[in-house]
Amino acid sequence: MRCPFCGGEDNKVVDSRPSKEGHSVRRRRECISCSKRFTTYEYVEKVPLMIVKKDDRREPFSREKLLEGIELACKKRPISREQIENIVDDIETDVYTLSKVEVPSKEIGEKVIRALKNIDEVSYVRFASVYRQFKDKEEFLKELKKMFDDGGKK
Repeated sequence: MRCPFCGGEDNKVVDSRPSKEGHSVRRRRECISCSKRFTTYEYVEKVPLMIVKKDDRREPFSREKLLEGIELACKKRPISREQIENIVDDIETDVYTLSKVEVPSKEIGEKVIRALKNIDEVSYVRFASVYRQFKDKEEFLKELKKMFDDGGKK
């Protein structure tokens, strides 16, 4: 680690602690050459995760895209930002713990559907209608019937 002040390569760690979120380590360092202190952060490097779309295209996993899709389904519903963030956090953790380089978009979509079904049925139906690409009202009604046949189980 080079000193940002003098460019010296020798330094020592004088303080180390986890960041507030726990996803990084904050280190306070002191340069041996000039005695100035500076801060560095250490992060775990994530392996790039690719999402395999229905048409076999691949694109990098995007937390933001997942968040936007769920927010859209939950628009004007009594669902807090924290609940949405928790769904995204859980799904992101799930897909990264699969230890795969590629994950089918279908797998992620089904995880979203299960999570929304447990929180808000309207948001669940909204997301399902887009995700499963309902072509007409019969498909939409079939999904609603299935939901009612489950007894509205959460």
